[in-house]
Amino acid sequence: MPIVTVETWPMKKEDKPELIKKITEVFTAMHIPSQAVTVIIKETPLENWGSAGEQHSVKFKDLKR
Repeated sequence: MPIVTVETWPMKKEDKPELIKKITEVFTAMHIPSQAVTVIIKETPLENWGSAGEQHSVKFKDLKR
């Protein structure tokens, strides 16, 4: 059944359960049992992520995480 992979910057530990729950709810609304839904969160440090030629650790240095 569905496997959803979320690639993101590092998240607060307390935000992860809500993300998993809400993604699961999308599928349960389509009559897929929640037990069949798998959510994988892959976190990439901002220094390993970039766009427009700039590391996100520099580009978003003022971002509160």
